[in-house]
Amino acid sequence: MIEEQKSIGVTPAELVEKVQVLFNDGWRLVQIGCTRLENGLELNYSFDKHYQFFNLKVAVALSNPEVPSISPVYWSAFIYENETQDLFGIKFPGLVLDYKGSFYKTSVKNPFNSCSEQINIKDIKKDLAL
Repeated sequence: MIEEQKSIGVTPAELVEKVQVLFNDGWRLVQIGCTRLENGLELNYSFDKHYQFFNLKVAVALSNPEVPSISPVYWSAFIYENETQDLFGIKFPGLVLDYKGSFYKTSVKNPFNSCSEQINIKDIKKDLAL
């Protein structure tokens, strides 16, 4: 049996308020992931309480992406946010510990947001028979 995971989309402006509600209700931050989509980037914030998962999804543009930091609420988020900042180029205003692009040493700045070849999601889905 596969457990159902609830996900809701939120705007960057709504994110910190929603995260604060989860924190106050006893939810644990599990991970922050980011992926490049056809027309932008998507951040996925996963939370756990009593062995159930809940996800917040935030979509941002590829150019000059910015999402407020949740590290003032979940201090450990600074690790995920610095990683995402280095790899995808998303800025996190309010980050409690900002490595300013030096958390990872990469040969290409923001390698997951500076692909020279446009990713075609339709071709990937076709290749995977989805």
